[in-house]
Amino acid sequence: MNSDAIIDFLSGITGATASVYVGQPLDTIKTKLQTFPNHYKNSLDCGQKIFYRDGLRGFYAGTLPSVLANAAENGILFMAYGQCQNMIALVRNKTDKEQLTPLENMAAGSFAAVFSSFALCPVELIKCRIQTLNDMPMINSSNVKNKIISPIDMTRNIIRQEGVRGLFRGLTTTLMRECPGYGCFFGGYELTRSLLINENQKKGDIGFIKTWISGGMAGICFWIIMFPIDAIKSRIQVFNPKINFVKYTLNIIKHEGFLALYAGLLPTLIRTFLATGTLFITYEQVRSILHRAI
Repeated sequence: MNSDAIIDFLSGITGATASVYVGQPLDTIKTKLQTFPNHYKNSLDCGQKIFYRDGLRGFYAGTLPSVLANAAENGILFMAYGQCQNMIALVRNKTDKEQLTPLENMAAGSFAAVFSSFALCPVELIKCRIQTLNDMPMINSSNVKNKIISPIDMTRNIIRQEGVRGLFRGLTTTLMRECPGYGCFFGGYELTRSLLINENQKKGDIGFIKTWISGGMAGICFWIIMFPIDAIKSRIQVFNPKINFVKYTLNIIKHEGFLALYAGLLPTLIRTFLATGTLFITYEQVRSILHRAI
């Protein structure tokens, strides 16, 4: 593993950790609206009920698995993305990955997402189940809720009931979301940066605000395209249905309508602009510091 890969890995982990703490409250609202859309009138109603029931702590349910999920995913994702960029630059006979087009960066992002999905799926499953504990009738009617409160407890419970394979429930939908989604993510980031640079300026020198905007646009590109798949993934991970992805999707549309797949979109777009901007600002700054240090 070369030094660039290690720098990308560490920078991705640091950026991901910062982004989680910025975006976790809105992510909790998003997950609840996706899995239990009939429990809440809208995002504001959901947020009020979380606060009245659990206080500020309720917004940070699942924060530890979120940090683990995002750190694992983004560390691997940014490392793989850099290597995939180098591979595509080599195939396209380009001397520098800065020369890649937005479409070529999209391809690099899609390839990189394959590797990150295997790290993301188990911890995101645990996060989703912790976030929705208070909404599960079968849990509310038992003592399980009081016992499964930590990521470790939840992990043990899943392995005990479903085996190790249970930790990878939703992997197919995770791959379906991540691969095209991160193509749009990195393509949107690089395209926005290229539009914001001044003449004879490198993309890495566009400054704090423009990098934040580029990161925010990357997140919006990801979620607008992939939100329905994420909604289905969240339900599969929480409810563990016995039918396949296609049948489950059609069943949701039949009984709840197509718009049910977009429940929670607004808080997601707000969250992603703030959190993904934070992710890229932190990533670029840490990457720059490590490059100077090595």
